[in-house]
Amino acid sequence: MLLEDYFNFLAPDDIRIKGTRIGIETILYAFIHQCRTPEEIAQTYPTLTQEQIYATILYYFNNKEKVSAYLADWLEWSHKVREEQRRNPPPFIDKLRQLKAERVPLKK
Repeated sequence: MLLEDYFNFLAPDDIRIKGTRIGIETILYAFIHQCRTPEEIAQTYPTLTQEQIYATILYYFNNKEKVSAYLADWLEWSHKVREEQRRNPPPFIDKLRQLKAERVPLKK
């Protein structure tokens, strides 16, 4: 079995773990940026096997330049989307903020 057989390459910016809807960025972000172990990642994503998690990490190490660029693009896109959501929140968020501002603090 080839390492690439663990993944579905849907688009240059969309690589998923075969048999799931989980992108490799999810696993690699937890591993690289959150310093989580494969075992900790497996606890968070019980639908993944440890073999799939280790295959994702190995794929990263074997294709570090390409996958690092993939992750950088994903992080940039994520930051843009979050900023857009912050600037233009859905109406219910404004309503929640208004309710919070009007709330009287409880006395102890």
